Amino acid sequence: MLAQENAPNIRVRVEMVQLNVAVTDNKGNYVTGLRPSDFSIVEDGIQQKLATFGEGNEPVYRVADAAPADGKAPEPAVDAKLSPPAVQDQTLGSMIAGANVFLLFDTSNYMYRGFVFAQDAIADFVRSLESADQVAFYSYSRDLSRSAPLTPDRAQVLRGVRATVAGDDAALYNCLLLTIKDAAHYTGRKVIVVFSNGPDNSSMVPPEDVAELAQSTGTAIYMISTQLAKLEPVSTAVFERMTAATGGKAYFAKDWKDEQRAFASIRDDLAHLYSVSYYPQPNPNMGWRAITVKLNGERLKKYHIRTRNGYRPQPSRFSVGSATASASEATPAQP
Repeated sequence: MLAQENAPNIRVRVEMVQLNVAVTDNKGNYVTGLRPSDFSIVEDGIQQKLATFGEGNEPVYRVADAAPADGKAPEPAVDAKLSPPAVQDQTLGSMIAGANVFLLFDTSNYMYRGFVFAQDAIADFVRSLESADQVAFYSYSRDLSRSAPLTPDRAQVLRGVRATVAGDDAALYNCLLLTIKDAAHYTGRKVIVVFSNGPDNSSMVPPEDVAELAQSTGTAIYMISTQLAKLEPVSTAVFERMTAATGGKAYFAKDWKDEQRAFASIRDDLAHLYSVSYYPQPNPNMGWRAITVKLNGERLKKYHIRTRNGYRPQPSRFSVGSATASASEATPAQP
């Protein structure tokens, strides 16, 4: 009896699943000016109603017919099993434009050639991001170095970039997993931009687990890699699958000019993403939930959509009588 009294309740906060959606035409040009009514979202075959909508760097706004009846974010529900991750747990009024951008720079021994050029390309990218964005700068070799935490201060980030030095083996997937876990603590749009000069040669974490956690926390991954990584077919395939699954992109740069163009493309992408979210309809599935986003109407069917393709709900544990969650750290299941 005592054990039952001391056992924590498992509750769920009814939150919004957030998606970043890129819409392009057959030439790769961004399609702008779309409205909430142009989008259709299905989760596990269940039609969803848009709760918020925004385009590019503009603030998101509430879609009236999808909001809760009382106009307020729902209160926590008792005795539910799971909580969808990577969602807005703050009020709609405090949601802002822009993105939280985490830069992850390869400083392994693969980076001896072209190191300064890569630093320059990253520094230019940091300077070019709009003021609404916050930026963090991390570097990795065998271990992760958090050189500059998430901040609007560009000077602090640039100092972190210039302080990096190359050396040691590359544990990309280990360090990327840690970066995703850091990003998961933040609401709104979350993006990780990885610059890698070679394959991973010392990680213990499989890339499939990293990709699933990124999807389940709503973190888009963009990867810029040099030709050295592309020479290894396995790394090339992994980079392409991981970025596509999270709604990001993979780039393979031949030289420093290609690196600059890749960073410019990512900046352009962030400025044209649609931000859409929804309150998940009741769903008994406690495993992987597939998300499909489509455009409505014949006129829009010719366009292409890029976004994450699903997530795995994570449990949120509450102590008895507590209204505040102590969320367990998200760990993706083994494939």
